[in-house]
Amino acid sequence: MDLKEAIHSRRSVRAYTTEPVSENVIRELIDAAVQAPSAVNAQPCTFCVVRDKGVLAKISREAKAHMVRTTPVGLMSHHFSEVLNDRNFDIFYHAPVLVLISAIAEIPWAVEDCALAAENLMLAARGAGLGTCWIGFSQGWLGTPEGKALLKLPAAYKPVAPIIVGHPKSSPAPVPRKDPEIRWINP
Repeated sequence: MDLKEAIHSRRSVRAYTTEPVSENVIRELIDAAVQAPSAVNAQPCTFCVVRDKGVLAKISREAKAHMVRTTPVGLMSHHFSEVLNDRNFDIFYHAPVLVLISAIAEIPWAVEDCALAAENLMLAARGAGLGTCWIGFSQGWLGTPEGKALLKLPAAYKPVAPIIVGHPKSSPAPVPRKDPEIRWINP
C-alpha cells in the first residue's frame, strides 16, 4: 500500500479479531514511529507494549472508573456516561495490543513529538493491514501514580498516546471530510 492510500484509508478501528500481532510487526511499527520528527531532535518518546489480557482488562476497568470520578459534573455526555458505567464495555475493544507512547521528560513540544510518532505508527499499521485507535479514555488513569506503577513507568514519564493495534474484523467506511479552509498569503 502506498503512503497516500494509507493516509486516505486509515480509520479508528473498534472491532478486532483474536489473531495476535507478532513482536516483529510491533517492532516494525515502533521503528516507523521513531522516524517521526521531533523538536530540536530531542526524541523524547518511549514505548510500552502491553499484550497481557489481564493487564489490559485492569487498565480498562481503572480508566473507566477514573474518568467517572474525575470528569466534572455536566461535562460528560450521556453516551460517555453510559459506556463508562457499563461493566462489559472494554475501552480497548478487545484489541490484542496496546502501544503506549510516553514523553520521557517535561520538555517543550514533547507531547507534539509523541503525537507525530503516534501518527507514523498508525499509518505504518494501516500499511501492514492492521487497525489502530487512539484510546483517549485511558490517558487520564495511565498518568496517575497507579497507572504508571502498573506499567513500570518512571514517575517523570507523561503518557501521551495510548494506541491499540490489531487485526480489524472489518474496514470502517470512509468518513466525509470538510473542504479545508485555506488562506493564501502570496506576493
